[in-house]
Amino acid sequence: MININRVFAMIYRYYVTTKHNFDRLSDMFYWPAMDLFIWGLTGLYFAGLHSNSNEFMTIVLTGLIFWIIIWRTQYEINVNLLSELWDKNLVNIFASPLRIQEWIAAFMVYGFLKMIVSVSFSALLAFFLYQYSITMYGVYVIPFTISLALTGWAVGFFVAGILIQFGEKLQTFAWTGVALIAPFSGLYYPVSALPQWAQTVSFYIPSSYIFEDMRRIIAHQPILYETIIISFVLNLFYLILSIWFFVSMFEKSRALGLGRLI
Repeated sequence: MININRVFAMIYRYYVTTKHNFDRLSDMFYWPAMDLFIWGLTGLYFAGLHSNSNEFMTIVLTGLIFWIIIWRTQYEINVNLLSELWDKNLVNIFASPLRIQEWIAAFMVYGFLKMIVSVSFSALLAFFLYQYSITMYGVYVIPFTISLALTGWAVGFFVAGILIQFGEKLQTFAWTGVALIAPFSGLYYPVSALPQWAQTVSFYIPSSYIFEDMRRIIAHQPILYETIIISFVLNLFYLILSIWFFVSMFEKSRALGLGRLI
């Protein structure tokens, strides 16, 4: 059984860390804002060269905003884990009654909450700058958001497994790991535009199905519900596998001594 009080305690710990850390606060807003400014203005330029400028700009902004869901949910797992290593606090945490499943739950809940804040901020900024509204996706925003969050969690726990085994020397994966799936997710272009080998990879990337469905809505085409189902099935498979990997690496690392990581 998961103890809700211990989960809340860890969420509160990460909240306090964020509250008193300017770097952690700023990255919730600074990087999304810079992406919207730079790529949004670039998109406006290219939209002027495109026969259907409104559709082109909508695709660019959709890719920017909804990618934040994957990035933020993955990022929070890995950076909060790293913060325990940087603060040399990992041994202290597990000297308490905290269990690994409660730690995992805290990572997921806190990351999801921060993702909601970042996405809401980005959506408001896109509306004021470019008159773009995510409400165009209607109720589909809910399954799209959940599926992309599952993708972020799956990548996050896989990278966390690597970090908990090898420590800070591989911390670069906390920032670069999720970028590996971005080219195959079709954020700004259809999967059909990729070379054949990359299309094969995209077939196994859950987020590619979601971004394809978003483009169907933009083009006023019917949603393919089976693709949403496929994305959820793949996500659940990867998430279960990544959590198993993380827990296995944690138990292996604990057997060797968590103190060696600090």
